[in-house]
Amino acid sequence: MRARLSFPLTALAAGLLAANPALADDPVELTLYYPIAVGGALTDVIDGLVDQFEAEHPEIAVDAIYAGNYDDTRVRAMSAIEAGDAPQLSVLFSIDLYELLEQDAIIAFDEVIETDEEREWLDGFYPGLMENGQVDGMTYGIPFQRSTIVLYWNKDAFEAAGLDPETPPETWDDMARMGAAVREASNGDQWGVMVPSTGYPYWMFQAFAFQNGHRLMSEDGTEVYFDDPAAIEALEYWVSLATVHDAMPDGAIEWGTLRQNFIEQSTAMIWHTTGNLTAVRNEADFAFGVAMLPMKTQRGSPTGGGNFYLFKDASEEEQRAAMTFIRWMTDPERAAAWSIETGYMGVSPAAYETEALRDYIEQFPPAAVARDQLEHGTAELSTYQGGRVRRALDNAVQAALTGQMTPAEALAQAQAEADAALRRYAR
Repeated sequence: MRARLSFPLTALAAGLLAANPALADDPVELTLYYPIAVGGALTDVIDGLVDQFEAEHPEIAVDAIYAGNYDDTRVRAMSAIEAGDAPQLSVLFSIDLYELLEQDAIIAFDEVIETDEEREWLDGFYPGLMENGQVDGMTYGIPFQRSTIVLYWNKDAFEAAGLDPETPPETWDDMARMGAAVREASNGDQWGVMVPSTGYPYWMFQAFAFQNGHRLMSEDGTEVYFDDPAAIEALEYWVSLATVHDAMPDGAIEWGTLRQNFIEQSTAMIWHTTGNLTAVRNEADFAFGVAMLPMKTQRGSPTGGGNFYLFKDASEEEQRAAMTFIRWMTDPERAAAWSIETGYMGVSPAAYETEALRDYIEQFPPAAVARDQLEHGTAELSTYQGGRVRRALDNAVQAALTGQMTPAEALAQAQAEADAALRRYAR
């Protein structure tokens, strides 16, 4: 069962236009920048949603602009602000919050809502998805294209390796053993597991560290704990998948081509965002499963993805119109349709109570894995000077995986660089 996201002009909207032509002649104009970091034709999905919204709300016009990946989109939005052509709203990384606040670019939704009903909407999202969007009790980011990291596995490859095709790895030891078994059974033609180390390596590392009982950052975004023994052990395990177990290729593994690696069956398992789920379902010609990530001392994945933000330079009328659009986009029925179309999570419990998403999950149970994993989730790595801090950790992960440094050396260097970046924020 697939939800249709592109609709013709409804009779209701047509009637509104006929009754009040001024709505169509002089709508409030909004510019929206948004990113895409997964497979599939998601620009078409966004365009369909915007068309439907404008049909139902002819008093508001939305110019939705695909701006690249998350980093590209943040740069595009901030450049527009500096040029005096600020957008009214954007979908940006949930972890961009501290940087956006530092630059005084955004406004809290608490300052825009006016009614109890709007407050109820604001309080209706999964708390785990709100962690990266709130500071000091104020909400600045509304969940939209949100995710957790999940494990995809090829059931056919498991069966060929003498493994139970219905049983994914529960632990780190399981994943190493199963990955090695696949590699051996295929005579070296198929890797056991691939975890991407480009794109967002800090995100994958954060999952490993959290599964080892370690949180990488303070709640106020002013400190990080990269060189803790539990973090070092997590990176040592990641490295060992290649150097000890021969379950994973050594060197860099590309984020952008990993889904295709899985589709082409060059690897039996991958760690990737749930936002790729529908693309994998549409393209895989083999039986596959989706599971929560394996654990060391506990289950766990950081949340990820993008939030809606309201920009401070927008007029009050534009901010109200932008909130109307955001509320419409995160309505349970729309959130359910978006989840079905993409694989991203429905961002509220109410989305999973819709008939569409209930039926879809009954037909395709992997669609519930990312939501269920929220119970074991943690906020994504987010700090002041976030770009510098994440870059230090990315470099450390890649240095360890390529054999340039030991995990302990690499994480010590990342800790020193992050400490230098965060020194002025210490409390």
